[in-house]
Amino acid sequence: MSKKVSLPSRKVVEGPERAPHRAMYKAMGLTDEDLNKPIIGVSNTCNESTPCNIHLGRLAARTKEGVISAEGTPREFTTIAVSDGISMGHEGMKASLVSREVIADSIELMVYAHQYDGLVGIAGCDKSLPGTMMSMARLNIPSVFVYGGTIMPGVYEGKNLTIQDAFEAVGSYASEQITLEQLKNIENYACPGAGSCAGMYTANTMASISEALGIAIPGSASPPAEDNRRLDVCFDSGKTVMNLLENNIRPRDIMTYESFENAIIVLNAIGGSTNAVLHLLAIAKEARVKLTLNDFERIRKKTPHIADMRPGGSYVMFDLDKIGGVPLLMNKLLTKGLLNENVVTVTGKTLKQNLNTFYFNNDENQNIIKAIESPIHKNGTLKILRGSLAPDGAVVKMASVQNLIFEGRAIVFNCEESAFDAISKGKIVEGDVVVIRFEGPKGGPGMREMLAVTAAIVGHGLGDKVALITDGRFSGATRGLMIGHVAPEAAVGGPIGLLRNGDVISIDVDKGRLDLRISKKEMKTRLKKWKPIRSRYSRGVMAKYASLVGSASEGAITHSI
Repeated sequence: MSKKVSLPSRKVVEGPERAPHRAMYKAMGLTDEDLNKPIIGVSNTCNESTPCNIHLGRLAARTKEGVISAEGTPREFTTIAVSDGISMGHEGMKASLVSREVIADSIELMVYAHQYDGLVGIAGCDKSLPGTMMSMARLNIPSVFVYGGTIMPGVYEGKNLTIQDAFEAVGSYASEQITLEQLKNIENYACPGAGSCAGMYTANTMASISEALGIAIPGSASPPAEDNRRLDVCFDSGKTVMNLLENNIRPRDIMTYESFENAIIVLNAIGGSTNAVLHLLAIAKEARVKLTLNDFERIRKKTPHIADMRPGGSYVMFDLDKIGGVPLLMNKLLTKGLLNENVVTVTGKTLKQNLNTFYFNNDENQNIIKAIESPIHKNGTLKILRGSLAPDGAVVKMASVQNLIFEGRAIVFNCEESAFDAISKGKIVEGDVVVIRFEGPKGGPGMREMLAVTAAIVGHGLGDKVALITDGRFSGATRGLMIGHVAPEAAVGGPIGLLRNGDVISIDVDKGRLDLRISKKEMKTRLKKWKPIRSRYSRGVMAKYASLVGSASEGAITHSI
């Protein structure tokens, strides 16, 4: 190992006074030779909670082989991961965003306690990806991120299925558009094996972003979970972290303002999840990069949407992989001067140098990635809205929105369950603006995703006929005029908490406006009378999180830097 690199692990294993520490390591089969090498943490989120993570132990084992091949000593450890799909639509979803912070904190604690010299982090389900990357930025030791890989699409009656279809089928069954047998068949075929949800939902979005940030090796985002190429990615990542250590390249050397710009460009070009806004803000905070919602809107305006990916489009990650994956998309953007080409990546090379190593078959017959000159949308898909209802901002994904201007009467609910019940019973009609509040970071707490609700709206045939506004979040599988992350949230007295049934709400996506049609005088009167809803959580992790978490407009993080 290069003399210029100071190894934290030496404080743990060198000297006569560390004989007890070495004894503990030797109890696990390590030798003096092993302990003389750099010690690399290999974190993963393997568990039996979700197909996204079920296979990660196998990937960790291959990663360790890569570390060993490059003269390092790997130490594997695991952390939690919540299944967004299984926690969706009930109280358990409140744990999802909270888990991002727990994952970041737990990886930090493990590395800090044992003084590992480097880190390879493997993650599968939605919050485990940003949580792992947050810990890397926070620790700032040589690190490589590895995605667990996408699930293959299911097939039923000749049609590709994803978990999105299963959620939407619930609404279709409730409105008698499909039979119980059809619902059961969709359930049986939607998820055929290991891997994260198939479309450009949150996990695949954050995996794509990991390449754009430069914290994952090029081409690593798209190979499916059960493809042998994913094992190759893991082995190469184990070798790569040793090269980073040798050359003293750290996450904050990679995660610069310019690399975050690249991430936002890829996010918009690929039609990614609204959750990526929260996660990029949070990762940037850990990397000590000043990123704001204004940056998202500035970059969106200059970025074409060119990937026809579900939920707004037609294709899944497996389809993108077959034509060249994220490097193909990035190369199209690079050749038009839309990416910062000289940012450093985990390979030790620049983004441009990395892309120059790929051969791209310019097959004009593929319909997944469009030419820059003929994009799906001229501008990116993630629009930041502001106005009297969202002074600090809100987010909408435009990829599948038909009506960019909408005005309607508010139908107000103070929790997700009440809204779902009303939709299921047919109480929401064309022209309504469904408002779900007190579901923000503090108010939920935990900022639940609303896929069950949004899928029910689509399943009832109202996807283009109503709007939904919330201080909570949406799944990456959500489509339609669904506006989330409204800030300030209701729990802190934001305007969304002052709404009344029948109030007129005006939405103009093109102009970036979200407004409540009442006078400023009336708004002040309501604010004086406003009282917060008492939280039902007075103890435990939910209460702790609510007391610490900040605004969605700043990433909903639990501390400030």
